[in-house]
Amino acid sequence: MFDIFGIPSSALLSQLLLGLINGAFYATLSIGLAVIFGLLNIINFAHGAQYTAGAFIAWMLLNYLGIGYWGALVLAPLIMAVLAVVLEKTIIARTYKMDHLYGLLLTFGLALCIEGAFRQAYGVSGLPYAIPEQLLGGIDLGFMFLPLYRTWAIVVSLVVCVGVWLLMERTRLGAVLRAATENPATVKSFGINVPRYITLTYALGVALAAIAGVVAAPIYQVSPLMGSNLVVVVFAVVVIGGMGSIGGAIVSGLGLGVIEGLTKVVYPEASNFVIFVIMAIVLLVKPSGLFGRPLQVQNTVAAEATRVSLRLARRYQVLGWWLLLALALVAPLVLYPTFLMKVLCFALFAAAFNLLLGYVGLLSFGHAAFFGAAAYSTGMAMKAWALTPELGLLAGTATGVLLGLVFGALAIRRQGIYFSMITLALSQVVYFVAVQAGFTGGEDGLQNVPRGRLFGLFDLGNSMVMYYVVLAVFLAAYLFVVRILQSPFGEVIRAVRDNEQRARSLGYGTSRYKLQAFALSAGLAGLAGSMKVLVFGVASLTDVHWHASGEVVLMSLLGGIGTLLGPIVGALTFVTLQNYLAPLGSWVLIVQGVIFIACVLLFREGLVGLAVQGWNRLGGRNPAGAGKGG
Repeated sequence: MFDIFGIPSSALLSQLLLGLINGAFYATLSIGLAVIFGLLNIINFAHGAQYTAGAFIAWMLLNYLGIGYWGALVLAPLIMAVLAVVLEKTIIARTYKMDHLYGLLLTFGLALCIEGAFRQAYGVSGLPYAIPEQLLGGIDLGFMFLPLYRTWAIVVSLVVCVGVWLLMERTRLGAVLRAATENPATVKSFGINVPRYITLTYALGVALAAIAGVVAAPIYQVSPLMGSNLVVVVFAVVVIGGMGSIGGAIVSGLGLGVIEGLTKVVYPEASNFVIFVIMAIVLLVKPSGLFGRPLQVQNTVAAEATRVSLRLARRYQVLGWWLLLALALVAPLVLYPTFLMKVLCFALFAAAFNLLLGYVGLLSFGHAAFFGAAAYSTGMAMKAWALTPELGLLAGTATGVLLGLVFGALAIRRQGIYFSMITLALSQVVYFVAVQAGFTGGEDGLQNVPRGRLFGLFDLGNSMVMYYVVLAVFLAAYLFVVRILQSPFGEVIRAVRDNEQRARSLGYGTSRYKLQAFALSAGLAGLAGSMKVLVFGVASLTDVHWHASGEVVLMSLLGGIGTLLGPIVGALTFVTLQNYLAPLGSWVLIVQGVIFIACVLLFREGLVGLAVQGWNRLGGRNPAGAGKGG
């Protein structure tokens, strides 16, 4: 064998072929996601969980009913399609007239429920699934030994991809499906049952995910985590190819698999995040993707959630805040200080996120990057450099601000789902840097971070002292947020949220204001992450994982987006549920998923919004000085 640019040709060809195999999986999974979004405008974050469900159904058919691989390849997609019909009729259909982001949040909740259910039933260890006898063995290609099953996987993926493309683009059924979703009123006038075709479309997309799961089962062990680890990559593939473009999903899936494989040879450290770098670049240059159509961007999430106005005299509002402060001061006398400190850390994290979504109208799906990166910075400052706690907090906050400026400069030029996807992509880059960088401790994280003495005076090793320091930092940060919102700057960012074009016509540099708000939000998220490290002495990959971004969205939704009290209520409820449900294991994920779904479908105003509406209905008055909800 010979070398190519100093790289052995055998290694290059091997990775090229392995990349093509991975790309075939990406394409098969992505095409189902593209079908659902392209025809239904639903960003199906549950697609990875449905892929996992397909693999588990194949495993259950084999182990409980004795039905082997070939039967599962037919039955698993059919079973998932039937379940998808029920799901679409009962839950998914209620999001069709909502903002795209609500569909994303609801399906994220579904994904948590599915993953939690399989975790609870089977644990997180992988379950083996045997390769069928007919596909054992392999082919000696000279530069590598290619298992026969992997060849089969490529063939199946290509057949499925081409078949779906032909179905949607070259058949009457495909034409009817497209017409039924693009112009339902006209199609209905021809006597066609539009809801039935919409349901069929969703079932088709889910069945495609199940096919990918069955094909993947013999290659990867069947595990509840298999979809969670892959769904973000698949999203990147679909975004790069073009949201809703079936051909784009196929081409980008295969192409990105090959690029990922070649990167493993040329620069292995970048192989885990090269797809997300490409995704960010494509979104910046051509937001609709390489082959996609431009989306009609909406921005109603914050607007819908901030309509609640509390009719309560100002003196009662002030009294309420003083009462909360008094409760916070005496709380460690009756509750565990560590529990309370966790609530305060997450409340500040949620307040930072709420500043961006509730008052600027930007949904970031990458806030874990600021929280986690700051946690690592503070951990390094305290443990490796032996800095004092105040300098550690400052280092973490500065990390959040600087990272926020970088993210914001790249992302704020886009709106709606495009903005969310850019922040997700950039956050994944940060996550994989944390996985590979030596100073982060990799899978183990930074452990045993010392608390030290604040200003050389206060021993933070004492839990009571630590609690009151965390409370003081939280109050200072929270009052800072309140002051921002009451300032002219706060008025401008709300104007940008409500009508950016009008704000721009009045002479405001809306991009500059959004960037400043993004950096402030990132800095506050960083401060929350830094405090968390001081409290628990650990900075880990969970702090920077995209699940943490989902959790802060959940806390904000649960409490009430665009309210001052919402982040506190949301964080308190979230942490309380985590603590009380911890003995129940993976039920925590299921409950979180149910809350996500309930927030989207039943009370988008959050708990604070519900309480305010209840008060107003019971006869609350609005004397002079009434304030906004919470």
